[in-house]
Amino acid sequence: MSMATTDTPSPVPTRTPGLSRFAAARAFRMPRWFNLPGLLFIAVLAGLWELAVDTGALTYQYLPAPSAIIRAGIGLAASGTLFGNVAHTLLSALIGWAIASFIGTMLGVWLGLARRPWKYSMATIEVLRAIPAISFVPLAVLLLGFSTQMELVLVVYVSGWPVLVNTVQGVRNVTPTHNDVTRIMHMSTLARIRKIALPTAAPEVIVGLRLGLALSLALAVVAEMVGNPAGIGYALVLQQQALHPAKMFAYVLVIGLLGLLLNSAFVGLTRKAFPGLNALLREEA
Repeated sequence: MSMATTDTPSPVPTRTPGLSRFAAARAFRMPRWFNLPGLLFIAVLAGLWELAVDTGALTYQYLPAPSAIIRAGIGLAASGTLFGNVAHTLLSALIGWAIASFIGTMLGVWLGLARRPWKYSMATIEVLRAIPAISFVPLAVLLLGFSTQMELVLVVYVSGWPVLVNTVQGVRNVTPTHNDVTRIMHMSTLARIRKIALPTAAPEVIVGLRLGLALSLALAVVAEMVGNPAGIGYALVLQQQALHPAKMFAYVLVIGLLGLLLNSAFVGLTRKAFPGLNALLREEA
């Protein structure tokens, strides 16, 4: 006698609340560039600064609270003077950086490939780039006067050094095996540069360009503070002389934000143009 078997319905799968919450968290994950812990740390420091000024723990006469600095920055933006100064400084820094990048890259490729010119120019380059950048400001003012031309020359001269040195180092990383391949294939000099030297030197060149961009903004501000009556640097000095510390600190904050935006834009564009360098950019960030 056989026993009758009955079909038992299969259990209906149920959703696990924990898993759904985990999937939702991954779906709404913060972008990589958004540094929430860093922003929270800055907010805590600003809060402590505000509290110390309000309670009288910091008794410096010309040290405004963060709230006063923000109000001063909003006032400068509303009057229109802030955007004009930012535009001048940003344009000078970017133009100077572009010129310095072109000259530094071209000269670096040549010195990296030509052993004899590098041998005779190495000592001069090491001496000149070791001189502090700020020491060239009085010389540039003396030669070119109080002008935007002086500012551009100073930015080009200073920001070009890291591009030049890094490019030379990158090109000299080409192995003897690669050089043998270029000779066997009878590559022209232009093909050797385009297919061997530049791809090999790309990581070093990118680092040099990034350092040069930071220096270009810094030297543009310094040149405006000392020798060019325009831009953020000049406005900062004017507010300091007029004893307006809140507006002065507002310009300092704007300089920091500009540096952050320029660096972020450079990293983002480089990641788009050279996906293979993402690991390097992540380490340098």
